[in-house]
Amino acid sequence: MVGGTLALCSVALVGRAFDVQVLNNDFYVRQGDARALREIPIPTSRGMITDRNGEPLAVSTPVESVWANPQELLKHPDRIPELAEALDVPADYLTRKLTQRADKEFMYLQRRINPSQARKILAHGIPGVSSQREFRRFYPQGEALAHVLGFTNIDDAGQEGLELAFDEWLRGTPGAKRVIRDGQGRIIENVDLLRPAEPGRDLTLTIDRRIQYLAYRELRNALLEADASSGSVVVLDIATSEVLAMANLPSFNPNDLDGDRSDARRNRAVTDVVEPGSTMKPITIAAALSQGIVTPATVVDTSPGYMANGRYTINDFRNYGALTITGIITHSSNVGVAKLAERLPDDYFYDFVHGFGYGDKPGSGFPGESSGVLAGPGQWSGTDKRTMSYGYGLSATPLQIAMAYAALANDGVLTAPTFVKGQRNEGERVVDARVADQVLRMMQTVTETGGTATGAAILGYHVGGKTGTARKFSPTGGYSNKYIALFAGVVPVENPRFSMVVVINEPDSSKGYGYGGGAVAAPVFRNVMAGALRLMDVPPDDIETWLAAQAAEQAKRAKAAGGAGESGPVLPTAVAASTAGTASGPASLPDALPEPVTVGGAR
Repeated sequence: MVGGTLALCSVALVGRAFDVQVLNNDFYVRQGDARALREIPIPTSRGMITDRNGEPLAVSTPVESVWANPQELLKHPDRIPELAEALDVPADYLTRKLTQRADKEFMYLQRRINPSQARKILAHGIPGVSSQREFRRFYPQGEALAHVLGFTNIDDAGQEGLELAFDEWLRGTPGAKRVIRDGQGRIIENVDLLRPAEPGRDLTLTIDRRIQYLAYRELRNALLEADASSGSVVVLDIATSEVLAMANLPSFNPNDLDGDRSDARRNRAVTDVVEPGSTMKPITIAAALSQGIVTPATVVDTSPGYMANGRYTINDFRNYGALTITGIITHSSNVGVAKLAERLPDDYFYDFVHGFGYGDKPGSGFPGESSGVLAGPGQWSGTDKRTMSYGYGLSATPLQIAMAYAALANDGVLTAPTFVKGQRNEGERVVDARVADQVLRMMQTVTETGGTATGAAILGYHVGGKTGTARKFSPTGGYSNKYIALFAGVVPVENPRFSMVVVINEPDSSKGYGYGGGAVAAPVFRNVMAGALRLMDVPPDDIETWLAAQAAEQAKRAKAAGGAGESGPVLPTAVAASTAGTASGPASLPDALPEPVTVGGAR
């Protein structure tokens, strides 16, 4: 009987085991999977950002993140000090963090560290500790391009700059897979691929890293020499309105954000507005020429060098007497340009200036673009139009000023700037091509003998530009004794290629360099553009001056050597080129381009 009973019990147990393991095993399979089967993400790399020539500007590198299962790790409290030592953190701190998350199954211990560091930590074999693959952003150009690119956060999501504007294009889509983990969290089997990872798409910018470096270096040198507080440089390709360089100081290191001041991360070239000062005068003169109230040969009497303007007085540097319209630009006469503005209808002057993009967002798609300030005629007082004619009473960003000068050099067509190579924005005519050419020729005299910006002259090239020296507005009202030095220009005049704006904030005149745009900002233009013209192999448009200067230098060397010089000057490579072009030649364009963030449009 006992034997029979045991035999029946054995049969019953076997039957029951067969039932739960074979016939009706769904419940226990689910319970087992819940304890061992996991769905984990497959990380994907962020798309690479390159300059116009394919040089990497932002790349994602693989790193490891060490994590722990607090429930498992707290079962082995004797191993916590060992783990704390491996992580280089206090043991009591680690114990407290684990205790706070005792009901969790996951917490990060260290994120985005070198894979070799992660292997050293895992080599201790501490229960409940594992690692996972992630990616970290690296910026080879460092501070020089920080404001344009921006940066990503610890989860590799764009936070500033173009990283934010094109985050969806760059970030890709993580995949997912089902795995079996053991009791210590280690993967012992890959069960199924649920969704493959899709890496982010690459982005090719209009930036030329060589010109960008020149702009950053020269801006830094200028700020050091003038003991200025900040500065910005913008370089545009006139034909396409592509942003070739955009530099700001102070800057920050996007590879190490710890300790950086938050205000250093602001892209001043697109977010900060300044009163444009005398860089506004070519726009006012273009308005007068377009209205037909003057011609380039018209003479304006600026005597005695000042004029009343309500409770204030408009002053010139000295009494220039009778000046032609070109002379007003050459000598930067406030009185002369104010007299021209007097004769312009209010609505016409406002619409003309507005047409050049002042008062509108540039439409480049860069996050945080400022539209500047341009009040309508209904908000003007009796003196505002005169002061606006020479750059006070309105404000603009360095990018807006560069756009306006590019329009003058592009036969009067204004085009919204772009940061993405291959993206073309539609242009809009804002001034007649003949008038634009006349103003450009007038601006050429500014950099020649007798002009206010001879420091911007480039041997072998005709340079058109305008200086600006604006007093800073005081927070308490009125204007302070601090200045902003500006220079805006285009080169070469005969076949304009580049538009560039330099803004130097609060230069210290006691340093001996002065505080005017011609003394502080113009040399930055010359140094950057001289390098850019050479890098892009742009033919000279003033070859006679270049040949004369080279001949004089050869004669000087021959005299010093006591013999004959070389047989003749050697022409630069660019002179032989039939047309200007980039050294890299045409580049193929991607089939599709990302759409920038819509934050405004240029008129």
